[in-house]
Formats: sequence, structure tokens, C-alpha cells
Amino acid sequence: VQLVESGGGLVQHGGSLSLSCAASGRTFSRSAMGWFRQASGKEREFVATINWSGTGSYYGDSVKGRFTISRDNAKNTVYLQMTSLKPEDTAVYFCAADVQEWRTPVRGDEYWYWGQGIQVTVSS
Repeated sequence: VQLVESGGGLVQHGGSLSLSCAASGRTFSRSAMGWFRQASGKEREFVATINWSGTGSYYGDSVKGRFTISRDNAKNTVYLQMTSLKPEDTAVYFCAADVQEWRTPVRGDEYWYWGQGIQVTVSS
């Protein structure tokens, strides 16, 4: 199983960026997928999660109202649309996939598979 993130890079304060995470090796159409991030020297932080059908999502307090998570089960892909970016959003962003059905976890230890991470840098 592989989760591969794409779309990261450098963006100015106030700008927007879109991340994608494509899964291969198994389908996650019946389980939640999420995004986490880790800034240099800090602990991993929950960013967003979306349920299996795409009808329910949760966000970390620091990104609420600015980030939007979505998914396309036909493509086995989850997305993170980030707007109004701030320098404090600078981090390595990881996508994660659960295998248990009927839940939408916000804790990292509830996810089974992880991507390798992608750098997002927001300049001030």
C-alpha cells in the first residue's frame, strides 16, 4: 500500500495551495482519510479528516475556515485545499488512511497507512 502526496511547495503569506494524496495497493473507499502536519521541532498536528463517503469532516482549530478536505473515491485520492496561508502553516504535510469502517478519527495513532510527507513553506 502506498500513499503519495503531491502539490506542496513555496507560497506567499495569504496565498493558496492544494495538496493531493493518491492511494494505491488497496481501496480506502469505506474508511476515513486525513491530513496531519509536523513543523520543524514540533509534534505532529492533526489538520483534517474526512469520512468514507465525503459527507463528514473535521478540522484542527488552527486551520478551521481556511482549509478544506475532500476526496474522490473513484480515484482513491484525498485532497486538501489550503487558503489564507500563514507562515505558521509551514510544515511537512502527511496524508493518512484508516482501514476501519464507520469512524472518522482525529488521532494519528488510529490511522494505519501514511504517506511520506510533502513540504509546504509559507513565506512572510
